Amino acid sequence: MSLEMIRYGFLLENIQKVLLYYPNILYNTRVEKKGRTYVYLKALRVNQWIKNFIVFTAIIFSGTLFELPLFLQTLSAFFIFCLLSSTSYLLNDIIDYPYDIKHPVKKNRPIASGKISIQHATFLVFFLTVISLLTSLFVSLPFFFLSLLFILLHFFYSLYLKKFPTVDIFSISFSFMIRAYAGEVVTGFHIPIWLTLTIFFISLFMATIKRHAELVNHGRETRESLYRYKEHYLDFLTNTFATATIIAYATYTYVERIPQVKTVLSSFTETLIPALEVRKWMMVTVPLVVYGVARYAQLLYERDEGERPEKIITQDKPLVITIILWVTTIVLLIYVL
Repeated sequence: MSLEMIRYGFLLENIQKVLLYYPNILYNTRVEKKGRTYVYLKALRVNQWIKNFIVFTAIIFSGTLFELPLFLQTLSAFFIFCLLSSTSYLLNDIIDYPYDIKHPVKKNRPIASGKISIQHATFLVFFLTVISLLTSLFVSLPFFFLSLLFILLHFFYSLYLKKFPTVDIFSISFSFMIRAYAGEVVTGFHIPIWLTLTIFFISLFMATIKRHAELVNHGRETRESLYRYKEHYLDFLTNTFATATIIAYATYTYVERIPQVKTVLSSFTETLIPALEVRKWMMVTVPLVVYGVARYAQLLYERDEGERPEKIITQDKPLVITIILWVTTIVLLIYVL
């Protein structure tokens, strides 16, 4: 029997169990009440919600971050995508259960370790999907379709797309693009094309490094697509996407004008420095992006890190400082000076 048939049978079997036994699912997990909250938060991967901050791209770079109605709309979009992301993680863990129990790290995940039953997790996928999509309808119809596209992309990614090299990392990148466009839809402000390309390339860069780290640290047995990846090919992709990220961002800073938010200080600086608005001040952030990309790659090649991007960007001190400096500079250029 093929692996594909086993996966389908595994998924359908658990859907059937959910439909038959869902009244008792909430009470029949193997998790003790004391640690239940932590286990569920771990299964939902709340620590990875940081990825959804990309929804704020449109409102930040349009100079409208402090307009309350738009901010609340974007905040709503952020939380909806947090739920959608958690749904996709649960779905992926259910489908990948046969692989995860053999993985040295993933075997400790709540589903793979048996702390949350497959049936319970399947019920949560249905529940969170319905709640997320219904809530997205209250935002707007275009936002609902983007939310639906996001969950469908992750469904097909978990079943099919992640088996194919290169296609898998492009699928991850497209999920980041959907998040960015969701922020655009709720605010009505267009994200400049070169900034969009920056998001596209940097997500490809991070996904490639993730695959590279998985291959080096755990071998090919833990992920099907790794059988068709070669280390030198991943090196090539890493270099390509790192270069493309820097070029796209540098082009954005040169081509696009900074949206100016009028403040007392900005009026003073305009008097002090004539033609301030037409100067390419955003280009001062390019060195920070170059260093950030280089540091991220350094962590792969020196320490074989990269499997958990959310851990790297929140715990590596040089990278955290770089991100803080970049965000601070962006806010100063758009909203203060």
